[in-house]
Amino acid sequence: MNKTTVTVGLGSCGIAAGAGKTYEKIRVLKESDKLDFELKKTSCVGMCYREPLVEIVDETGTYLYGDVNEDRAMEIIEKHIHQQDPIRDYIVQTDLFDAPENDFNEAQVKIVLRNCGYMDPESIEEYEERGGYKAIIKIRDEKISRMDVIQTILDSGLRGRGGGGFSTGMKWKLANGNKSKEKYVICNADEGDPGAFMDRSVLEGDPHSILEGMIIAAFAIEATEGVIYCRAEYPLAIKRLNIALQQGRGKGYLGKNIFGIEGFDFDIRIKEGAGAFVCGEETALIASVEGLRGMPRKRPPFPAQSGLWRQPTNINNVETFANIPWILINGAGAFASYGTEKSKGTKVFALAGKIRRSGLVEVPMGITIKEIIYKLGGGIKNDKKFKAVQLGGPSGGCIPEYLSDTIVDYDSVTATGAIMGSGGMVVMDETTCMVDVAKFFLDFTRKESCGKCTFCRVGTKRMLEILDRITNSEGQQGDIEKLEDLAYQIKDNSLCGLGQTAPNPVLTTIKYFRDEYEAHIFHKKCPAKVCRPLLTYVVDPEKCTGCLVCLKNCPSNAITGERKKVHFIHQEKCTKCGVCYSKCKFESILLS
Repeated sequence: MNKTTVTVGLGSCGIAAGAGKTYEKIRVLKESDKLDFELKKTSCVGMCYREPLVEIVDETGTYLYGDVNEDRAMEIIEKHIHQQDPIRDYIVQTDLFDAPENDFNEAQVKIVLRNCGYMDPESIEEYEERGGYKAIIKIRDEKISRMDVIQTILDSGLRGRGGGGFSTGMKWKLANGNKSKEKYVICNADEGDPGAFMDRSVLEGDPHSILEGMIIAAFAIEATEGVIYCRAEYPLAIKRLNIALQQGRGKGYLGKNIFGIEGFDFDIRIKEGAGAFVCGEETALIASVEGLRGMPRKRPPFPAQSGLWRQPTNINNVETFANIPWILINGAGAFASYGTEKSKGTKVFALAGKIRRSGLVEVPMGITIKEIIYKLGGGIKNDKKFKAVQLGGPSGGCIPEYLSDTIVDYDSVTATGAIMGSGGMVVMDETTCMVDVAKFFLDFTRKESCGKCTFCRVGTKRMLEILDRITNSEGQQGDIEKLEDLAYQIKDNSLCGLGQTAPNPVLTTIKYFRDEYEAHIFHKKCPAKVCRPLLTYVVDPEKCTGCLVCLKNCPSNAITGERKKVHFIHQEKCTKCGVCYSKCKFESILLS
C-alpha cells in the first residue's frame, strides 16, 4: 500500500490566504498524534480562489480540499486521516465523485504549468522524477546540434509569451549567427501588469523548468552567462530560484562543462529589479542589469546583435523558457498541434477582477475569450452582466462582451485594439465604469514612464488631465477628440513599447464605450454609478422611515428632516460621499 500523503499549497496566493498556518497546524497534529502520513509542500495549482488548498492522496484516491483554515484542517485530519472518512462538503476536486471544481481543468492543456501544484518546487529530485532535465540530457546523449535545437524551436511555432509575440526560434537563430566569444541569456521575470501573476506562479511553482529552458537556450546560441531579472516584490520566487540554482550547481547542471558536455560552461545569476514597469522592455532591462537607470534605447541594434555589455544577448520571458524543455522532449509537432495557424501551443492567463474563479489557467491558443471566462472562470461574480475584459495589462485594451467570441491568438486579439500581452485578463461587469478604467491604466503608465520621450512623459499626463476632468463632472465638448489625437501622437512618437501602447486602454474604451464618455461629458452622469462627482443621492419618500440615521451620519449636514418624517438631501451641500447610501437600512436612498 502506498503511504498517504498530505500536501499543502504554499504559493503566494495560498500563503496570503493562511496556508502557512494550515501547514503548521497539520504538522503539529501529525507529530502530536504520531500519524503515519507524509506531509509535503507544493505551490499554486491555479485554483487561487479556493486557497488554502490541501490535497490528500491515500489508497482510495485523490481528494483536494478547499478553503482549509486551521479549524477545518483539524476536522479533515480527524475525519479523513483518523477515521478514513473523507468530508465531502469540503472537497472541491476529486475523480471519485462529483465535486464543485471537477470541471476546472476542462479545456486546459498544461505545458507551462505541468509541474505547478504537483511537486515540491524546492526539490530538484521531484523535478527530475517528473522528467526534469531530460531535455538537455537528450541533447547531450543524442548529440543534437545547436542548429537542430534551434530548428526544433522554429518548427514548433513558439512565439515569445512576454507580449511581443516574436518568433523564439528566430531570436535564437540571430544570436547564434553572431560569433562573439561572449553571449548572454536573460530571463525577463519583470512582471508588472496590474492583475497579472503568471510568471510569479511559474517561478514559485517550477523554478527548475526556467533554469532548464535557459540552459537549452545557452547551448543553442553558445552563451556563457545567464541572468534572471526578477523584481524584488517577488521574494518567494527569488527564494525558490536561489534554492534551484544552488541545487543545480551541486549536481553539475550549472558551472563548468555542465551535464558532462565538454566546453559547455554556463551559470545563472539573479538580478533583483526595483519594480520599474518600464524595465519589462528589453533594452531598459539590460540597462538596469548593467547598473544604469532603466531607460529604453533606440533599436537597432537589437539585443541579439548588441545587448548586455554590448554583447549578443537573447531575452525571453518566464513562460517562453518554461515551454522549451517540453518541446525538446515531445517534439515540435506535438507543440504545434495546439493552437492556430500563426499562434501555436498554449497560453497561460491570470484571471482577475469580477470573476468567480480568480486564478491561473493554461489553454490552447484558439479558444475563445467567452470560453475562458465562463467555462474555466465560472462566469461573473454575483450573477452580474459581463461587460468587458482588459487583456494585455496597461499596454492592452478593453474588449467588450459582444466581441467575447474572439479567439485567443496574437492576430485576432490585436485586431480588437488590445494585445495578448503577457496574459493578464481583468474581467469587468456592469458596475464597472469604462472611463474610470481607462483613467486607472493611464495613470499607471504615466507614473511608470521613464520620462525619456516628451510624447510619453507629457502626453500621458495631458490625457490623464482630460480624463480627470471628465470623471469630475468637468468634461467639455471636444474632449474625446483631444484624447484620440493625443493618443495617436504618443503612439507614433514614443521610443519604446510602454509609450507606444500606453493609450490603448483609452482608445479601446472610446471605440467600444463611446456612449459612456458622452454620458459623462454631456449629461454629467456615470452610467455605472462609479464616478462620485457625477452621482446624485435623493431620498425615496415611499421608503424613508425618518429614522435619522442618514441625517446623523452626513458629514456635510446636507440632510434635513424630523423623526418619523421623510428626510431631504440638499444637493448644493451634498459632497457625494455616499455615507447616507451605505448607512440606510431601508434602501430609501436612491442613487442616480
